[in-house]
Amino acid sequence: MDNMTHFATYTLMEPQDAKSYMYIYFTCFFSLYVMILFVNIWLIVVIVLERALHKPMYIFLCNLCVNDLYGTAAFYPKFLHDLILNSYIIPSYMCAFQAFVVYTYVMCEFSTLVAMAYDRHVAICQPLDYHSKMNKYSCSILIVLCWFMPFLIMFIAVFLSNRLVICKNHIDKLYCDNWSIVKLSCGSTFVNNLYGFIFISLYFGLVIVIIVSYIKLIIACKASLECRRKFWQTCVPHVISLTNLTVAILFDNIYNRYGSTDFPVNLRNFLALEMIIVPPLFNPVIYGLKLTEIRKRIIKSCMNCTKK
Repeated sequence: MDNMTHFATYTLMEPQDAKSYMYIYFTCFFSLYVMILFVNIWLIVVIVLERALHKPMYIFLCNLCVNDLYGTAAFYPKFLHDLILNSYIIPSYMCAFQAFVVYTYVMCEFSTLVAMAYDRHVAICQPLDYHSKMNKYSCSILIVLCWFMPFLIMFIAVFLSNRLVICKNHIDKLYCDNWSIVKLSCGSTFVNNLYGFIFISLYFGLVIVIIVSYIKLIIACKASLECRRKFWQTCVPHVISLTNLTVAILFDNIYNRYGSTDFPVNLRNFLALEMIIVPPLFNPVIYGLKLTEIRKRIIKSCMNCTKK
């Protein structure tokens, strides 16, 4: 046990055939990152500049886009840098920081989708109370909680991981996450496991709350054509985003703890990256195309740009 220490650097998994397909990998991921930056920044600018979009649903959507930019910044620049230099090494402090950002991004994404579900529930089931319940103050509180709770949870998780004595330095993943760091320890990780189980259970408990709220929404929509229109226009994109994120988180957690090395590497990498690739790229597209007001403002801004 005396030879155990904290390594100054860790090595990350190298993509399969990285040397042969380096330029293809780089081009694909660079293009993805540029598209993510473009669609999210554009949607943020449209929502901020258009006063007609200063409503709770669009404010939460703006928060979702800001979070997507925050989360992807933890992965793409480092991964693109590694591809160019063909060096998959990361300092231990940067690894801890990357894990912190990736996890807080995922939890904030989930929390924002929960807040959006609550907003839709009040709008459809309690329309007369909507403006009193979803005012500027309540929206501000919800957004603060969406960021504060993930940061608090992950600060404790990283602190617990930092207390472990590390005796290995290879992370079998394309990026650092907290559980991968925990697995590098040869000592007891009981406290880390227990803490991880508790907060994962709490977040998946929120899924049950959302499912119940949507059951109530569906029941409420049967009585009114207007309610059904609101549901299909505003709730379907939300259901798609939430389902995608939940499945990605569920797979990542199950594989990290119980996965076999026999699982195909390329498929494992794709599923691990899915939560960093798909939500940031498709959330703005799904909402931008589905929500009428957003779509009108985007078309208007495009026309203004072409005139100039």
